[in-house]
Order: sequence, then C-alpha cells, then structure tokens
Amino acid sequence: MLGQQEYRPERAEGARFGLTGDDMGSDSREKTSAASGGNGEDLNTTARHLERLTEIGLALSSERNIDRLFEMIVDEARALTGADAGTLYIVDDAGRHLDFVILQNDTMKTRMGGTSGLVITLPPVPLYTPDGAENHANVSSHVALSRELVNIPDVYEAEGFDFTGPRKYDQATGYRSTSMLVVPMTNHEGDIIGVLQLLNALDPVSGAVTAFSPRNIGLVGALASQAAVALTNTQLIRDLKRLLYSFIQSIAEAIDAKSPYTKGHIDRVVKLTMSIAEAINAQAEGPFKDVNFDEEELEELRLAAWMHDVGKITTPEHVVDKSTKLQTIFDRAELVRLRFALIEKSLQTDLLERLINMASAGDSREAMRTMAEGFEERRRELVEERDFVLACNSPGEFMDDAKIERVRAIAAKTYALNGSMQPYLTEDEVRNLTIRKGSLTDEERKVIENHAVVTSAMLSRLPFPKRLARIPIFAGSHHEKLDGSGYPNHLTADALPLQARILAVADVFEALTASDRPYKQPMKLSQALKILGFMKKDKHIDPEVFDLFIQGGLHREYAEAELNPEQIDEA
Repeated sequence: MLGQQEYRPERAEGARFGLTGDDMGSDSREKTSAASGGNGEDLNTTARHLERLTEIGLALSSERNIDRLFEMIVDEARALTGADAGTLYIVDDAGRHLDFVILQNDTMKTRMGGTSGLVITLPPVPLYTPDGAENHANVSSHVALSRELVNIPDVYEAEGFDFTGPRKYDQATGYRSTSMLVVPMTNHEGDIIGVLQLLNALDPVSGAVTAFSPRNIGLVGALASQAAVALTNTQLIRDLKRLLYSFIQSIAEAIDAKSPYTKGHIDRVVKLTMSIAEAINAQAEGPFKDVNFDEEELEELRLAAWMHDVGKITTPEHVVDKSTKLQTIFDRAELVRLRFALIEKSLQTDLLERLINMASAGDSREAMRTMAEGFEERRRELVEERDFVLACNSPGEFMDDAKIERVRAIAAKTYALNGSMQPYLTEDEVRNLTIRKGSLTDEERKVIENHAVVTSAMLSRLPFPKRLARIPIFAGSHHEKLDGSGYPNHLTADALPLQARILAVADVFEALTASDRPYKQPMKLSQALKILGFMKKDKHIDPEVFDLFIQGGLHREYAEAELNPEQIDEA
C-alpha cells in the first residue's frame, strides 16, 4: 500500500490471491449463508449491512466537497470491513497515473490527504511503463488496468507481486502489513476513476489481523459502486464549475483584449469587489454587522464582477479607444492639420499671384510690401487658429462657451478648393471639438452606456442555477446610481442590492485610478478619492460602502498593489 511494487512474470491468476470480482455473486453469498446455517442472526446482519449501505449511499450522494467525499469513501470502507488502514487513489486527468488522495492508518495514527491538511508526498503510481506497456507491477495499477478486485490474505506470502515497498515501510515503522483488499472504482461509462485499497482486516472480537471475508468483500464492492457514482457526480459538478469559470474568464479576457488600453480592467474590478465583500463579512459592528455573504453568495458576486462588462463585446473598438475628440478609426487631427497647411499654401499662392499682377501693373514696392505684410498677418492668424483647434482635440481641455464660440467662428470660414468654397472645419469635426468634457459625443456615450443593456440581456438569457440567479442583476446594475440618475434602468437606492453597490464602487475606483487609459493622465489617489467623495455626497454611490472602503484601508492596499508609485499621494 505504501510503496512501489515490482511485477513478477510468474504472477498467478487472481484466484490465487482470493476472491476476484466474479466471486462477489450469488454463489459466494449462498455459501456464506449455508455456513452460518441461514439463521435469523445472519439475516439480521445482512439487513443491517443493507441499511448501512443505503445510509452511506445517501451521505455520499449529498456530499459536494470532494476532499470530504474522498475521506468518506475510505472511512466507510474501513468501517464496513474493520480495516486498520486504507488508501484511495484517483486516476489523473491524463489517465496515466494513480494519484494518492487519502492515506489512513489507525495503528500508526496516520491521516493524510482530504481535509487533514497533510499533503501526501508519495509519488503517483504509473499505469504505464516508460515504453508504453501496461504496468502490472503494482497491485493498485493492476487493479486499475484489469478492473479486477484482488484479495490477498497475506502480502508476505503472496506470489506474483513484489511487496518490497510495504515491507520497507513495515521495517521502518514496526508495522506489519498482512491482508490486503484492492477494489477498482469505475464510472457509468466503464472508465476506471480510482482504486480503493484496504489493509489489515481486524477481527471485531479479538482485534487480530485476519483476511478480508467474502461478506465484507461484497459490501466493499457495493460501496465502491456507490462511491464511484457519487465521485463521478461530484467531479462532474466540479468540472462544470471549472468550465463555467474558464468560459467567463475567457470572455472577460477577450473583452479586455479588444482594447490595449483597458486590458486588466475586469481582473482588477474583481479583486476590488471581493476585497470589499470580504471586509463587509469581517465587520462586527457598524452598518454591516449583520451582513454576511456565504460561500455561494461570494461566488455569485465574483462571477458577476467577472461578467459586468460582457456587453462591451458589442461596443466598437474605436469608441472604447477614443483617446481624442476627433478620433474615429484614426485621429482626424492629422486631416485638420493638412487642411490648414493647404489653406496656408492657398494664401501663399494667392499672394504670389497678386504680387505678380502688381508688378506687371507697375505698383510701387511699398504697396507690394503692404500686401506681403497683410499675408503674413493672415498666415499667423491661421497658425493660431490651427493650434487652437488642435488643442481643443485633447479630452483634457474643458470647453467653456468662449472656446466653443471660437471653434464655430473658425469653422464658418471658407477656402477655395477645386473651384468651390469649403469650410475650415466640417460639421462633424465641430460637433466633436465642442465636446465640453472628455472625448465622447452624446451619441458615442450612449453607445458606451449600451454595454450595460447588452450585459443584462446576455446574462438574462443564460440558465444560471438558483444559487447564481442574481448575477444578471448585479452585473447589469453596476452603472446605476442611488439617486436614479444612472443607467440603463435609472434604478434608485431601494432597488439596488448591496452586491451591485459594491461592484459600482469597485468599477468607478478602478476607472479613476487606471494608468492605461488613452484619454486621461493617471489620476492621483487623492484626486480619485475626492471625486468618489463628491459622488457619495451626490448619492451616486453607496456612502456606507465607500466609508468602509476608505476606513478599512482597502484603497491603500489596492494602490500599493496596482498603481504607479507616483500616483500614491494619500496616506
């Protein structure tokens, strides 16, 4: 049980070791019953065993913690057989090894794996040799490969397997490995999923080590079947959960990857959200003293945080990435620059034509100088207008009424192109350049805000289990505000669950302090907290969540982990 065993070519048939899987049928039970005379005591014992197996089956089927399930399988198998020790192996995902997951020995007071907190350091048992042949050297790997139960009355007398490993263990510890029962565990598809190995059956009266009895072998076989079903179900649930998480994280990474400027946003929001939730759970007094998110609620919130921006999968990249007011697929500031250069060349061409005409007409040098000076003044004015327009392209430039009027005045001017008069600036350029704050027009802002609508719609279509049913609500409400001025549904405080409020604070704080946004410089921590303070005062974010965020030092912990050192200016 505790070491590698070498295969010997002279290994006898399974019957030499005792009962195989076929010996667990009616013949064996009839012989056992006959030996006991078929009396009422035997029937009562059988009834108790069947009742116990039923109880075990119910317990196994209801257990969802896979480590506890592993332990239950070994505990119950040992209880049914009176085994002093037991080991549970599970086939690895690649189907190449048997991994130790539980190791128990009462005499040696050993419990490893499962919920014990002690890691089993023994190497896995290979199912195949380096050259690819089946490994029948180990009794556990042999049982896994053959699907045959092996019962050995005494490992020191058994032929066919070399039990050097157990013998070394016995020599080192003073233990005496004797009887061994090794049972395969297969799933509903007939695939081997594990091996249960029991050691040293103890006589219930004398306590002496005996061979595993036929009756006990049948019970363990039934238990192994029940355990395999329960384990398969638990593994299926675990694998489905892993698949869900992997899918969600893949979608989140795909959304972040759409824009090089927002990569990592979702991951950071998840970290912030969960740190706030965990801080709420830790509160023994204050507004959150009676709030406690259980494991399922924390998982629900975590998944909502991962999926809060899933609607951005439909948001055009050029809107998400709009770093200047004139940017679309590219920054149209270069077109404006070229247009002003063309206007300047047109003015220069017009000046040269006028000077030539004046020279031909015999005008004085003074008149020609005045003409040139007028051109130079107009050129300087044009350069100033160009520089002003290009400065207005920055999203950090707040546009007051005077600046907006000047942009419109410049746009109203015209120049000649191919025989027709064209405006200095197009209507769309004026509309973008006169954005008062930021880089988005009202139409573009609606496109951005629509991601919350899409998030809610997409998540509402998914058949989340009951314990995760509120994910669409939490994720789709992270832009709502307590006063009803948020979007997409203008929900007010009484309609916003605490989880959505937590997610909102996390999302805003991450956006304010992010150093990878093209439309703004990295914001100092103190400035971000000042803005959040205004939002608290205006009833845009939950004041109690914000106060906990600050008083608990969560903002500082996040800043030290995620922000540039020069951003951290608040103690």
